[in-house]
Amino acid sequence: MVKRLVFVDAGVLIAAARGSDEAAQRAMQVLDDSNASFASSIFVKLEVLPKPLFHRKWDEVAFYEAFFEAISAWADPGSQLAQDAYDEAARAGLSGMDALHVAAAAAIGS
Repeated sequence: MVKRLVFVDAGVLIAAARGSDEAAQRAMQVLDDSNASFASSIFVKLEVLPKPLFHRKWDEVAFYEAFFEAISAWADPGSQLAQDAYDEAARAGLSGMDALHVAAAAAIGS
């Protein structure tokens, strides 16, 4: 069985790492899906890791690092991806970071 490739947004990771509410439970369901393999980018890392590292929230850092160690596909953050993100942001009215996430997911086919 071929696993589906899932690009997880930073919000899903943050909810799973920090929460105990319904959103956190739903985020963990996504991350615990045995039929999924995960894709990511340096942009997601930039969104989730610097602050807990700075504030020495080691449990949260360990959660994110475990997720990133299991990534099966990484988006190349090259200039074409940046141009694709710009085009997507202009077309869909997205913020810059959201457009980078969409372009990164599209670049790796998830």
